Amino acid sequence: MSAPNKSYDPVEVEALKPEEIERMRDEALAAFASAGDLDELREAKTAHMGDRSPLALANREIGALPPQAKAEAGKRVGQARGAVNKAFGARMAALEAERDERVLVEEAVDVTLPYDRVPAGARHPLTTLMDRIADIFVGMGYEVAEGPEVEAEWFNFDALNFTPDHPARQMQDTFFVQGPEGTTGDESGVVLRTHTSPVQARSLLERKPPVYIVCPGRVYRTDELDATHTPVFHQVELLAVDEGLTMADLKGTIDHMVKELFGEQTTTRLRPHFFPFTEPSAEMDMQCYVCRGESVGNPDRPCRTCSSEGWIELGGCGMVNPKVLVACGVDPEKYSGFAFGFGIERMLMFRHNVEDMRDMVEGDVRFTRPFGSEI
Repeated sequence: MSAPNKSYDPVEVEALKPEEIERMRDEALAAFASAGDLDELREAKTAHMGDRSPLALANREIGALPPQAKAEAGKRVGQARGAVNKAFGARMAALEAERDERVLVEEAVDVTLPYDRVPAGARHPLTTLMDRIADIFVGMGYEVAEGPEVEAEWFNFDALNFTPDHPARQMQDTFFVQGPEGTTGDESGVVLRTHTSPVQARSLLERKPPVYIVCPGRVYRTDELDATHTPVFHQVELLAVDEGLTMADLKGTIDHMVKELFGEQTTTRLRPHFFPFTEPSAEMDMQCYVCRGESVGNPDRPCRTCSSEGWIELGGCGMVNPKVLVACGVDPEKYSGFAFGFGIERMLMFRHNVEDMRDMVEGDVRFTRPFGSEI
């Protein structure tokens, strides 16, 4: 009986033929060479080096060969796959180098360009001036107090001795917040505060005398926006309640503030006036810081700042009305107090010769930038 013919190959696998292996290799090399960028190269890698690529499938067919044929087929497939891997690595390196060169050109940064082409911002002069005024009084021992801008009508009017028929309570002067359904605005009992004086009432209710506070903040009135008026503006009010305070203390405090803001040579005066929350009351004026009064009766030297009157009106002041003290639970027989307030916008116009109040609210950086930052 004859021995088995081990040289006979009963299985002929088409994918493992030498010409097929060469074709698969050449197609992979051509695909890598034609890839124009890294994305295309990744797609070619998946097609010719992935688990379902022709060479990977051919490699799996080696197991179907008899032992004596596996070595030669494995060598052919291994050499082809090695050539494909080498070609892929070379093309990957070339495309990455091209990408890096392109990025260096396209994303180059010129470090010689000016670094400060975007100008630095500046605080709004109203904020700077309010802080400056608050610092003056903090230096005198006062505390900064704040309160809500949406205020109860009692704090805004009643506690400050405004009678129910006072014109300031009417819709033409005050923004009333809409009340429950079925009620009109002026029946809600809630307003946008028309001055910062409600903070005084709140402070007297929250603490016992002596009380020394300064109250900067935003207020609202139904004014039309023009060169000298705005429906939203800022005020600073001051309140001092202690034993033995008089109008002399009020005058001295005003003098100190004005000298700090406008110079040591600036003087002030008080003119009799009426306010519901102070008695006696006065309007406070300061000497014109431009002409120093020399324009009065002198047609050869007119002054636009004070209209040649020699004085500039700052705001109202006076001794706290005893009715206000009683409403806030303070004994008027033991304590007295003084208060004054003025508009920050008007003060800014005086201090920096701003002619139009609308410039302060339009948000134009060309207005705020020249003021810079005050330290």
